[in-house]
Order: sequence, then structure tokens, then C-alpha cells
Amino acid sequence: MTAIKELKDGMTDVTVKAKVTDKSETREVYSRYGFNVHRVANATISDGTGSIKLVLWNDQIREVAVGNDIEIENGYVKTFRGELQLSVGRKNGKLIVLNKKK
Repeated sequence: MTAIKELKDGMTDVTVKAKVTDKSETREVYSRYGFNVHRVANATISDGTGSIKLVLWNDQIREVAVGNDIEIENGYVKTFRGELQLSVGRKNGKLIVLNKKK
């Protein structure tokens, strides 16, 4: 388990437990090659040591709500537009909602 304050650009295979404190509106973006449209939203998550943006794609957006406790397994960290972001790994990453809020 990694504390959010310890996350750095380029880290991979990251496991984090945190609470969702904010969630943006969903927007649509085109894939790198322009063939597919994907839905994306950002959530802010916090674990008491800090907070970070979590990138949510497609079905992940519906799974997560403000107030949920979540766990990210095999995530990775990158800098996007000058800000650190945590993403769920594409191949073996998992987003687990530990408690469903209504």
C-alpha cells in the first residue's frame, strides 16, 4: 500500500486506498487515432496524507461516487498538464469500490 504523499511521476504497480472527495463532470474525448470516442472524468481522492486526481474511463465513471472508499491496484502515476494523476492500469489494474454510497 502506498500513501498518496509518496506518489511520484512514473511510478507503476501502485496500490492505494482512499476516499473519493470530488468528481468532475463526464466529458468525451477521441482516442489517439481518432476512431473511438471515450468518456472520461476526474475524481479527487484523499487518504489523509494527501490528495491526487484519479482518472476514470468509461464504465469506471458510474462505479465511483463522492464518499466512496476505493482501492486502486496496479495503478500508475503520470504528470498531465503539470499535475500528478493516478490511473488504473489498463491490463491488470483494478478499481475496487469498498463501500457503495447512494
